[in-house]
Amino acid sequence: MDPFDAGAGGILRQPKAVWATAGASVVAFMGIGLVDPILPSIAKGLDASAGQVSLLFTSYFLITALAMLVTGFVSSRIGGRKTLLLGLAFVVVFAGLAGTSDTVGQLVGYRAGWGLGNALFVSTALAVIVGAAAGGSAAAILLYESALGLGMACGPLLGALLGDASWRYPFFGTAFLMAIGFLCITVFLKEQPRPARKTSLLDPIKALGHGGLASAAVSAFFYNYTFFTVLAFTPFVLNMTPYKSGAVFFAWGVLLAVFSVLVAPRMQRRFGSLKVLGGSLVLLAADVLVLGYGNHTAAIVCTILSGAFIGVNNTVYTELALGVSDAPRPVASAGYNFVRWFAAAAAPYFAPKIEEWTDAHIPFVVAAVTALLGAVVVVVRRRALTHDAEELEPKHASEDSVTVFAN
Repeated sequence: MDPFDAGAGGILRQPKAVWATAGASVVAFMGIGLVDPILPSIAKGLDASAGQVSLLFTSYFLITALAMLVTGFVSSRIGGRKTLLLGLAFVVVFAGLAGTSDTVGQLVGYRAGWGLGNALFVSTALAVIVGAAAGGSAAAILLYESALGLGMACGPLLGALLGDASWRYPFFGTAFLMAIGFLCITVFLKEQPRPARKTSLLDPIKALGHGGLASAAVSAFFYNYTFFTVLAFTPFVLNMTPYKSGAVFFAWGVLLAVFSVLVAPRMQRRFGSLKVLGGSLVLLAADVLVLGYGNHTAAIVCTILSGAFIGVNNTVYTELALGVSDAPRPVASAGYNFVRWFAAAAAPYFAPKIEEWTDAHIPFVVAAVTALLGAVVVVVRRRALTHDAEELEPKHASEDSVTVFAN
């Protein structure tokens, strides 16, 4: 069945609960790239350095990583609907408070609270969408991936449009949109069945004892360092107005969405997941090197182009995390994300530091090296990263394997 089919069970004919959750997911993912085009404005407005402002990403993703040990514990006890609402409430409160910040320290702290709310919401949203969707998991997963891509594309655009007037407005705008999402989920989403077994805090750590899952997590850790060097450090290198920077990252997000949802699955079917992932990581390494050493026009082009490689990588890593381990899917994905999101916290902190110690080129050299290290892990551990001696393909994912905090 074509998941885009407008018939029963197609992506366009879903219950209101699914659309409410997917809509809130768009806004949740917008929050990741929202601050990109306004980072220089925040630095100027709060009299802060690039390194201090980059901590907005570090605090956000550090809490997100740690929250991976908590989300399954919480949702298996209070249910998916209440977990979504709790996460949305955190985002509304802390995004609103972020807009009132008088110091960069306050803003970093509020972003940490925002990260906790986003982790609770996003880690639960996919399972809820699949549980409430009509027509099985295929259309639901595609809808979720589309929401992710749309959010990653629109986040920088919203940040630019609102941030052109004041760097505070994007935070208030996010709080307002998430409040609407809270109301929609309250009205349209009924409580989902709770898991038969409650998840403990240590279950995700124990799941990493599986060689395949540990290998996927380590490779994704290196990749995420590259990903978030591009996302958090490049705006300072481009040094553009919020509108221009927002346009660049909007184009970046569009490529990410298209390659994640449409291109990557086709490439996986033709070449196999591990070959696609290894090749994409090598190309991403080459791209960030040109980004770091090219002129301003080359930096813009390579920033946008990196969205294509990132979109492919996100999809393939998700497939690996879904299928490589014999642990319950929510537990395996929590352990996997616990590892990889630490790199998302590290890159925004270390990239400006490396620039201070050396020059503006070297952070991208480091990012290229980490992308290559991710590819090396894929090659060296390829046997552990296969399932039943066959490379994973999207068609192998089933309804019980869609609770990963995707991409």
